[in-house]
Amino acid sequence: MSITFLITSLVIVATPGTGALYTLAAGLSRGARASVLAAFACTVAIVPHLLAAITGLAALLHTSALAFQVIKVLGVAYLLYLAWSTWHDRGALAVVEETSPQTPWTVIRDGVAVNLLNPKLTIFFFAFLPQFVPAGTPDSVLRMLALSGVFMLMTFVVFVIYGVFAAAVRKHVIARPRVVTRMRQAFALCFVALSVRLALTAR
Repeated sequence: MSITFLITSLVIVATPGTGALYTLAAGLSRGARASVLAAFACTVAIVPHLLAAITGLAALLHTSALAFQVIKVLGVAYLLYLAWSTWHDRGALAVVEETSPQTPWTVIRDGVAVNLLNPKLTIFFFAFLPQFVPAGTPDSVLRMLALSGVFMLMTFVVFVIYGVFAAAVRKHVIARPRVVTRMRQAFALCFVALSVRLALTAR
C-alpha cells in the first residue's frame, strides 16, 4: 500500500464535506454517542458506492445524464430537508438534554442517506481507486476492496474525532441558548450551501 494512497485518502477524508458536517452536527446536538453513530452511518454509506464502482455501475452514472440527474436531485432534496429540519430544531440534529430519549436509528438513517444520495462519491471511487490498482494486477478486485477498507476505516476514525470533539464542547454550547440558535442556523445554511454545490456539479 503506497504512502501516496494514504496521504491522498487522509486529505480527502479530513476535508469537511457533507458527512463530516453531519457528524459534527450530531456531536454538538446529541452528544458523543450520536456522533459515533453518525460516523458509522456515513462510513457504511460508502459501501454501495464502492460496490457500484467495482461492478461498473459508476460508469452508468458517468455516461447516463438521466441516472446522474435523478440521484443528484434526490441528494439535493435530502440536503435541503436536513437544512429545514435543522433550522426548525427537529429530527436528529435537534439540540437536546442528555436525559432526553435518543433516536439512534434516526441518526443512522440520516447519516446513511447523506452519503448514499451523493453520485459524486460513486464517481470518485470509479476514478480514484483504479489509480492505485494498475491494469493487469492479479486479484485486482481484492486489492480494490482492501484499499477501500482502509479508506473506510480512515473515514470512520476521522469522523469520530470530529464528532467527539464537537460533543466535548456540547455542554458549553447548550448552556447558551443564543449560541444554540446561531449554531443550528449555521449548520442549516451549510447544508443549503452543500445542496447548491451538489446541484451545480456536472458528471
